[in-house]
Amino acid sequence: MKKILIISAVFPPEPVVSAQISYALAAELSKSNIVTVLCPQPTRPLGFNFEIITTRHPFHKVVLDSYTCAESRLLGRVRESYSFGKACRQYIETNYQNIEVIYMNAWPLLGQIFIVRAATKYKIKIISHVQDIYPESFTLKMPFFLKGLIQKILLPFDKYVLSNSTHVIAISNNMKRYLVETRKLKEGDISVIANWQNETDFIDFKIDEDHKSISDNFIFMYLGNIGPVAGIEFLIECFAGAKLESAKLVVAGSGSTKKQCQNISLNYLDSKIEFWDVPDGQVPKIQSIADVMLLPVKKGAALSSIPSKLPAYMFSKKPIMACVDAGSDTAETIIQAGCGWVIEPENKVQLIKLFKIVFSETEESKVEKGENGFAFAMQRFSKRANLKKIINLIIGSF
Repeated sequence: MKKILIISAVFPPEPVVSAQISYALAAELSKSNIVTVLCPQPTRPLGFNFEIITTRHPFHKVVLDSYTCAESRLLGRVRESYSFGKACRQYIETNYQNIEVIYMNAWPLLGQIFIVRAATKYKIKIISHVQDIYPESFTLKMPFFLKGLIQKILLPFDKYVLSNSTHVIAISNNMKRYLVETRKLKEGDISVIANWQNETDFIDFKIDEDHKSISDNFIFMYLGNIGPVAGIEFLIECFAGAKLESAKLVVAGSGSTKKQCQNISLNYLDSKIEFWDVPDGQVPKIQSIADVMLLPVKKGAALSSIPSKLPAYMFSKKPIMACVDAGSDTAETIIQAGCGWVIEPENKVQLIKLFKIVFSETEESKVEKGENGFAFAMQRFSKRANLKKIINLIIGSF
């Protein structure tokens, strides 16, 4: 039996996708190995009602007493990363004799450095899972002169982490290409494995529920984290601008900008805009109510990764309206799958026009796009297709 340490910045009961991925890895690996999970107290997304239930796991779970910051505050997030990384390093230094390989999905950038340094010191193999590219994502909306300076200062940190990892997992082809080019990594040192959704959650719901619409309105729905990158404020403005009398916009989820978005919606009282909570495990049920799912992403944010909500939308067999960068993996996925419409991000005229076009789309067309997305997701984004790939990387590193 191998001794495996999983370091995960998010972990159930947090409902975010990377938390579910870490749990699935821990559960599967523990069938024939000794697995320990390090994670902080649950905080993501902000405003989510965490119902802490004591359950027995087939692995050993250690909740670290590190600082957490669910709010999108720069200094708070830096401190969170530093504190979590330092706590992980201390655990490794105390238990290194009982660790043969580390799977790391930790907060960038400081936290990752502590962990990689400890793994290097004790000659422990480490697999780094890259969910987003830092510092580039961090500097996305900064002025050009400041963006260049910050990236020049912080880029060496990420290069150190990735170049000293035994293997790197990227979540999209564009991400891999970018990391090879900018971090000077070897092609063979990076594997592309898409973030997955558990397809059985959606399939079983369809089998168990004969769901009927609870509304006479045509429902446009966004479900996911309501944060700075999502651009929900822009979505609200454009939906109101479309003036569709028998349509409703549903924003489902939690996040750091939810209150701000609710306040903005008060400026459009003539439009039907609602905010729904999403209890854990209820994503398939809530998405089944929608006619069309919405995927807005601010400029530049979708170039090197695929939002985890995209596979969930596809598994719900819903057509997708996406406002994403041309050439991004998200745009290419929707086009290849034939499961929706893609326009450029933050273009008010285009989005208002698209709301009107989709509202008038035939039911047959929407069903066809939804079925196309489901078939594509089963091949590309299913747990069945991707869990074994990471398992094999971890086991193969011994």
